[in-house]
Amino acid sequence: MPELPEVETVRSGLARWVVGRTIATVEVRHPRAVRRHPAGAQDFADVLAGRTITEARRRGKYLWLPLDSGDAVVGHLGMSGQLLVQPAEAAEEKHLHIRFDFTDGGPQLRFVDQRTFGGLAVSPGGATLPAEIAHIALDPMDEAFVEADFLAALRRRRTAVKRALLDQTLISGVGNIYADEALWRAKLHGERPSDELTKPAAARLLGHVRDVLGEAIEVGGTTFDALYVNVNGESGYFDRSLNAYGREGEPCSRCGSPIRREQFMNRSSYSCPRCQPRPRTVGRA
Repeated sequence: MPELPEVETVRSGLARWVVGRTIATVEVRHPRAVRRHPAGAQDFADVLAGRTITEARRRGKYLWLPLDSGDAVVGHLGMSGQLLVQPAEAAEEKHLHIRFDFTDGGPQLRFVDQRTFGGLAVSPGGATLPAEIAHIALDPMDEAFVEADFLAALRRRRTAVKRALLDQTLISGVGNIYADEALWRAKLHGERPSDELTKPAAARLLGHVRDVLGEAIEVGGTTFDALYVNVNGESGYFDRSLNAYGREGEPCSRCGSPIRREQFMNRSSYSCPRCQPRPRTVGRA
């Protein structure tokens, strides 16, 4: 699942390649790709024809493209969604579901999604912030993010610290990969109760979350297969810098102990048994 660095990389590409351009036509090839647009595929296409994209914005793992009408195109990449900028003459992708043509005759914007978990929709009046994602918390890279408020809320939560990091109503954009990496840097096990964190420990963890996300953004995110790419079809390279995630049995780069893998919410958590000992008490679900 793409996390904040991957989505920010896509947003940056959209800002470069589609902002300021006017949509000529939209072709929806798979209705599931616009299932979050209640009026259906034809309305989705009709509403967007003639509209100019004014910005490319993001909150957590969601993207939105404000339009000159005051509406916005809201997008979520899901497990395998890709927003690609392609020349009109480029061969069609196997899982091409939505295609945008622009009045300038330049490159198309294509939504490609192998597993069809992602999708696009028009949010009426959603240019500033779509109502559909207003419940999602700010992410730690947002200028409006208030550190003190987050730290206080984190330490009030009676849950495991990793669960808190994944709670998009508390802090957005952090997923399984970057949570494991930040916890490794902070020397905290994911089952540490968040309400037992000291204020300095919580602040250090947030600092590591920001560092990990920032470093991943600089190299275009993390790519483990061909499903996550930026708008030009290029992969990210942060997987080469991972210290915990996906490294079961490999030596910890800090102490040399084999990295362990544990079950976590139908997924896996990776940590160092020496640097990140399991707490005597575990966070409540």
